[in-house]
Amino acid sequence: MTRRPVFQILMSAALLAPLAGCEVKKSDNPLSPSVAGPIAGVQITAPRVLEPGEGIKLKEAQQPITLLVENSSSNGVRPVAYTFEVSSTENFEQKLYARSGVTPGTDGRTRVTVDRLDSGRRYFWRSRAEDGANSSLYTTSTFEVLPRPQLDPPGQRSPIENAQIGTRRPELLINASARNVSIGNVVYEFQISTGVAFSGIVAAGERSEAGPSTSYSPDSDLAAGATYYWRTRATDRETTSAWSNTQAFRTAAAPAPGPGPGPAPPSGGPCNFSNPTAIVQCERAKYGHMSHSQMYDLMVAIVQSLNRNGIGGGPFGILRKQSGTNCNGYSCDIICAGQGGGQRQWDVLGDIDGAQSPGFSGPLPTIRPDVCEIR
Repeated sequence: MTRRPVFQILMSAALLAPLAGCEVKKSDNPLSPSVAGPIAGVQITAPRVLEPGEGIKLKEAQQPITLLVENSSSNGVRPVAYTFEVSSTENFEQKLYARSGVTPGTDGRTRVTVDRLDSGRRYFWRSRAEDGANSSLYTTSTFEVLPRPQLDPPGQRSPIENAQIGTRRPELLINASARNVSIGNVVYEFQISTGVAFSGIVAAGERSEAGPSTSYSPDSDLAAGATYYWRTRATDRETTSAWSNTQAFRTAAAPAPGPGPGPAPPSGGPCNFSNPTAIVQCERAKYGHMSHSQMYDLMVAIVQSLNRNGIGGGPFGILRKQSGTNCNGYSCDIICAGQGGGQRQWDVLGDIDGAQSPGFSGPLPTIRPDVCEIR
């Protein structure tokens, strides 16, 4: 037998070794990192979108944004991980966020956090589960990041420019505030003060927006013939506008004394006069400082005496008022005649929690009609 030299054998082995190394094969082991393509029969369900849901509008203050899915299920033996992507385009050509290999959450949910996205834009996001060989379908959803909140002060309609009003209980009327889509339900705050610096606030309150215009009136009369200042601002409880400009107004002067009531009636007797002021003064004289229940009795007595004496402008009634300060469900100081837009009202008792002074001022130029019950 012919023997080959040793060096020839070694050279042949050296030349064949690289060729053997080039024939790396994919493993058939399903748990191997290198699997030969998708594994037949393995199915992975798509993760289910939880947050943010389809079409959700997020405020800028809600950033950073958490993307949350319900975990997928798989009938394969390989562990799954998740991919999350956010884009400004529906086809995901412009990815603003992408993260793969996210370990499933132990609570049946998986989440990632997107640090910051531009406000005032719509975004597309999607997620899928992968085991390195097989993957689920993408689950896709959209959300919007609202622009920075913008809420302007409301516009003041009346009273303005130091106008004289015909009553001691003004109706402050404003226009709705301009705002953008980031603002929720609006409430208006009102303040009335004796000084322009608002150090002496005598009335304040809130009113929910009531359409293109909203109004506010204090619960009790202001001083007669006095100058007051008022302002307003808007809020949705998260964003608050600046205060409006300061406007001034003057309340109605105290009514001039009417003719003397004549001889005083017997104590508790009927008040029969041809002058309405005299009738009001007569009925008022039957009481000391009154409770709210006694003020209700006084209102009933006044309208009955006015009607009995045929005073012009009637028949008179008591005005229903079941919100704010009231006396047994009626106004403590206003009487009325007529209904709806044709209703007329008179102020017959000033400073209901103070002097409780009688008078007959009206018909008032500004009214808030309610049911007028003729007595």
